[in-house]
Amino acid sequence: MNTNSNLYTVIYTTLIVVVVAALLAFVSQSLKGRQEANEKAETISQMLTAAQLGSKAEFQKMGNQAVLAKYAEEIAEAYTVGLDGAKVADLPLDQVFSPKELKRQNYNIKGGANATGDAEIPVFVLKDGTTVVPIYGAGLWGPIWGYVAFEKGTSTIKGVYFDHESETAGLGAKIKDDPAFQASFQSKTAAFGSSRIFEIKKGADGQLEDNQIDAISGATMTSQGLDRALNTWLEAYSAYFLGSAPAADCCKHKHEGCGMHEGCEHQHEACEGKHEGCEHQHEACEGKHEGCEHQHEACEGKHEGCEHQHEACEGGHDQCDGNCEHHKAMED
Repeated sequence: MNTNSNLYTVIYTTLIVVVVAALLAFVSQSLKGRQEANEKAETISQMLTAAQLGSKAEFQKMGNQAVLAKYAEEIAEAYTVGLDGAKVADLPLDQVFSPKELKRQNYNIKGGANATGDAEIPVFVLKDGTTVVPIYGAGLWGPIWGYVAFEKGTSTIKGVYFDHESETAGLGAKIKDDPAFQASFQSKTAAFGSSRIFEIKKGADGQLEDNQIDAISGATMTSQGLDRALNTWLEAYSAYFLGSAPAADCCKHKHEGCGMHEGCEHQHEACEGKHEGCEHQHEACEGKHEGCEHQHEACEGKHEGCEHQHEACEGGHDQCDGNCEHHKAMED
């Protein structure tokens, strides 16, 4: 074959392209498992850092296997919830959401042409009661994401960790690199149910509300992007944190003097009992016990002498075998 012909050039070029593409595909496939392991360990280290179980630098030094082992020790349950706060499905305890999956759910939260279905956003509950949820949004130059950890049964922020793809070093990148910025979230409150759940406020000069922190100086666009991401995702979790969604099997238990609520997992401190299996926090036992058709207002008034089962709490407390004289706080 004439090596100077056009046909030779085309064939030679095609062969080179095919061989190189095959080699790249082989290498990519060979490294896929390691890449996924690295991404998973990175995600978990961010979650544990937000939960104040160590620093990001400490987790990086530990290595992937040690990080996974630490997470296995700390995680109690994981599941997804819908925008109504209702539990959608349990997650395997070793499953986490990558930034790519958070991006997909971000579209689903917002709706529109890019949505692929209903939002199913993850909740991670640790053994000490800390609840960790993700956020995702757009910074100045690319995506930003992170995790917000809440103290057990409250809307008080325990810690945060944020990451980014391409924010400006020394400015917007401080959402990840500046420990003081992330520490400023600690002990702040997410105002679930309000029009402004949280605010990263520019020019606050120290005049801050419980749900506000100072913006990063010189990084206005990144600060605004993080503010939008926080409010979009925390709004998506509002129904869950406010406990306005039904909790499966939460009400199939005895009400004995505000004592044990068998089948529940969380302590209602004002109620001095357990709600084992309950998916939502009932702060001080005020408001509704989800799935019930009546109010348990501050658990005032004991269920004295009330020994019967309240099956799914359907109806009133009028089927008592004993002398229930104190149901005044349990009105429909």
